[in-house]
Amino acid sequence: MTASLGGQVRKGLTWSLLNTIVGRVGTVLVGILLARILTPADYGVFAVALVALNALLSMNELGVSLALVRWPEKGGDLDRIGPTVATLAVGGSAGLYLVCCLAAPWFAGVMGAPEATGMLRLLTASVLIDGVTAVPSALLTREFRQDKRMLAEFTSFAISTAVSVGLALAGFGAWSLAWGRLVGNGASAVAFLALSPVRYRPGWDGEQARRLLAFGLPLAGSSLLVFAMLNVDYVVIGSMLGPVALGFYLMAFNLSSWPVNVFSVAARRVSLAGFSRLAESGSERFAAAFSKALALLMAATVPVCVLLGVMAAPLVEFVYGPKWAPAAGALRWLAVLGAARVAAELAYDALVAAGRPRATLWIQGLWTLTLIPALALGAYAGGIRGVAAGHAAVAALLVVPAFALAVRRAGIGLRHMGAAVARPVAGGALVAVAALSAMRLPGGPLVELAVAGTAGLAAYALVVTPMRNLLRSP
Repeated sequence: MTASLGGQVRKGLTWSLLNTIVGRVGTVLVGILLARILTPADYGVFAVALVALNALLSMNELGVSLALVRWPEKGGDLDRIGPTVATLAVGGSAGLYLVCCLAAPWFAGVMGAPEATGMLRLLTASVLIDGVTAVPSALLTREFRQDKRMLAEFTSFAISTAVSVGLALAGFGAWSLAWGRLVGNGASAVAFLALSPVRYRPGWDGEQARRLLAFGLPLAGSSLLVFAMLNVDYVVIGSMLGPVALGFYLMAFNLSSWPVNVFSVAARRVSLAGFSRLAESGSERFAAAFSKALALLMAATVPVCVLLGVMAAPLVEFVYGPKWAPAAGALRWLAVLGAARVAAELAYDALVAAGRPRATLWIQGLWTLTLIPALALGAYAGGIRGVAAGHAAVAALLVVPAFALAVRRAGIGLRHMGAAVARPVAGGALVAVAALSAMRLPGGPLVELAVAGTAGLAAYALVVTPMRNLLRSP
């Protein structure tokens, strides 16, 4: 069973990584094009609608679709819970969208962009699509069918890109981003439904609904707190600094999310299902799998985040153009947040797989409550750069240690976690020194990026390789 599971995980991770890398490269290229067509104000207005959408998605389907992913291989009948999950997902999304439509004028006003009301109502219709695809998406994840997910997501990306770029060139401004996202989500819904191994019609079983909600509501609450953690900065900036500053910050946050969107997203599409199976088979295998996953993720994430922070100014200028230069100050600090998010998300999946969803809820609550005053103070003292610094400080000094302690209680020792991150952290320090030294050479942004990046990665390779040392148990 373990050998078969290992093969499934490797195959799923390969497809997931390929999907994420290719998709991310495409998204970056499209983002560069749109950034040179649209203005910071356009992105600021779109960000207001995007915050609302992310809020709804964090609560959507009440966390019950993850029960399909985690449902045990033995003693679990998916056919008993599938129809009830479908009903909860579709019904929950419809209710959330209705609330959003009614609250749209108020929310847009609080964010300092009342002109975003109509766009907010349009973009958040995506939550209805997400409710319909919750079950098919969860089933593909459970079966490690990342190849099928890749097909669905590429379909969405191609259609979304064509719509957004076409409308942007036609002068539709921020609306081009909203229409592209909505149409692309609709295309992916059709693909997910067509590729799903099983199709469940809505149904109801009261006993199963209670079990599903008991499992899902803590996760939905935790997801809502994750949303608050990742979006309270947008609310603070929008209300205190205005939509133009919000546009600059959004672009910096997008750049800082590269490691999360490539490495963490790829891993999470198989980690929850894999950890859940291993948690059933024993704590030693579970602990070993988590330690190796953490080592590999940090080995890939740390150098990228260090280079993002060190090379923030030339990177922003090269990728988006000189008009986006104010985003660099925020990017330097958000790169720290990116690394912390990768580690925290892996710990989140491990805790859910170990049957400890309430621990994630408490940690996310602590994270959010601490962020609110830190970000407000940062905005007052240093604008978007101060907001980014507050975000990074809370994540690195409070949240990562809290997750480490929670994972320890789930049976994974701090010694193992420390050994997993020791080499990447040491290598990251060398990356910073080498890249900063190389950036003193004369040349434009492209030369700086090429020379500093090469020097940093070369220094990193000396510490982290060979990989057998990285994965060796302490």
